[in-house]
Amino acid sequence: MLVGIISDTHDDIKNVQRAIEIFNAEGVDSVIHAGDYVFPGVVKEFEKLNAKLIGVLGNNDGEKIHLLKNFLDINGELKGEVGEIEISGLKFGIYHGTAVEVKKQLINSGKYNILVCGHTHIREPKFSNGKYENNGKTLVLNPGTAHKKVTSVSGAFEEGGIIIFDTATKEYKFTDLP
Repeated sequence: MLVGIISDTHDDIKNVQRAIEIFNAEGVDSVIHAGDYVFPGVVKEFEKLNAKLIGVLGNNDGEKIHLLKNFLDINGELKGEVGEIEISGLKFGIYHGTAVEVKKQLINSGKYNILVCGHTHIREPKFSNGKYENNGKTLVLNPGTAHKKVTSVSGAFEEGGIIIFDTATKEYKFTDLP
């Protein structure tokens, strides 16, 4: 089964549309969004997704009621601040990543095979061979930001895209967005 992973879309409708095109072309079964939609209307774009959208809230998601309504309108699942799902026998934890200590606790809990995060706008792991934490039990995946690339002093929107994760092989690939 293929799982799409996206985070930190920050109102970028064009990149969301491009990500959906890629997810549909790859034939993903589910898409996990690790938060920071910002504008609730971004969720409506996922109506075009040929898979189920499952997401959590990020630190820039102030309009929670409208986000929830839009998730319900597209038959998606908004899990709150932290989410758990099981796909093909793998337990996924989903957390935006706002608090480093909470992220560490989720990794070290031993509950998850995969922890999907966002927030930093930096891809994790850096290399395709993966980096399992908690003594090799938990793979942490962060696609970076799905927002368009913008050169800035902070570098906040320079790295990222989306991830396609294969639950059978536990392999994943990063795909850049413009």
